[in-house]
Amino acid sequence: MLVSALRAEHPDVPIHVHTHDTAGSGVASMIAAAESGADVVDAAIDAMSGLTSQPSLGALVANMAGTELDTGIKASEIAPLNTYWENVRQIYAPFESGQLSGSSDVYQHEIPGGQYTNLLFQSRQLGLTEKWPEIKKKYAEANIILGDIPKVTPSSKVVGDLAQFMVAQNLDATSILDQADSLAFPQSVVQYLRGEIGVPPGGFPEPLRTKVLKGRGLQAVEGRPGASLKDYDFEAAERKLKATYGETDVNFKDVLSHALYPDVFIDWKAFESVYGEVGRLPTHLFLNPMKEGDEIELEQGVGRQFLIKLLSKGQVKEDGTRVVVFEVNGERWFMPVTDNSLQSEGSKREKASGPGSVGSPMPGVIVKMNVKVGESVKEGESVASLSAMKMESNIPATATGKVTRILVNIGDKVEADDLLMEISEE
Repeated sequence: MLVSALRAEHPDVPIHVHTHDTAGSGVASMIAAAESGADVVDAAIDAMSGLTSQPSLGALVANMAGTELDTGIKASEIAPLNTYWENVRQIYAPFESGQLSGSSDVYQHEIPGGQYTNLLFQSRQLGLTEKWPEIKKKYAEANIILGDIPKVTPSSKVVGDLAQFMVAQNLDATSILDQADSLAFPQSVVQYLRGEIGVPPGGFPEPLRTKVLKGRGLQAVEGRPGASLKDYDFEAAERKLKATYGETDVNFKDVLSHALYPDVFIDWKAFESVYGEVGRLPTHLFLNPMKEGDEIELEQGVGRQFLIKLLSKGQVKEDGTRVVVFEVNGERWFMPVTDNSLQSEGSKREKASGPGSVGSPMPGVIVKMNVKVGESVKEGESVASLSAMKMESNIPATATGKVTRILVNIGDKVEADDLLMEISEE
């Protein structure tokens, strides 16, 4: 109906239709769109199609063969490409979402295909696997709370973050509004309500927006956010990065990466400082660690070839390290490494309870501490930041008073309701 109406109203305007196959009806939808006057419809090679990807190219070609909409593509031309991508997909199997079938309830929750698998993976990392059906229902509820907005990047992430937050904290629309001035909302939600990604077509939801901004002492962004951005000084940024990482280790691509994603870039450089230039490793080796007895040939540059065999992995020591023994071009190397796969058997953290206790709103990693012991804070003031699978939340003070205890540091992993700090009320 939509394509037919657009074609009737704009007979000379090219119409390009894109969809995901989450519900399993993508092939039928694309055929219907083409029959209704669409000029271009999107598809994916068979090995990468279906579910939250695009519908099958091979299926579209086969269904339209011999009709007025014949694509002119031969099935024999698709086959070798499909074989190639089948093999590539197997290499990246560790990144599969685990989704095994279509999900027709997308017509109720309206989670975009590109976000569906990300949200599914995030929910597992947050310990909410068993609550996935509830997260999907809360997604629809969160969308209404935020003003029934068009869900594309980054607005879809805002809705998803709020949905997971609501499930983790056992909140509904009423409690969200009642506690809007003090809840530790994900940062993306606060940024959206402030206007940092623009103004939604139907306007911002009130009184939610006013309560959230007032409770955090924030001013709304007026007009288009990009219009008030200051010019970025690339030269100054390059000088700063080179001073930190070295003259030869920073190029203009690095400067752009840091400008767009500063935290991700810093994390990458920290990873690189420990593990080196992993880009030279074969993909299958990077994703699937060697086992004892495995032997590989690695080329690190012209004339630099290594025959590497993993001989043994020692027992984990008290300091969390173990010695891994390799044979490199016939010579034995003994490499002490930190084993992060074993969980600490130390005591569990205290749980937040009672007035003045500041607890973690969900599982995650502490990425920022804004206060120190002895400092005075006001209720609602951000005292720390938590990151959980690309979702960052500012954690507010639960009382006005003085910080008496801090039990975490930056980089610490915490679970939901773990005690982060205590505030003595004034």
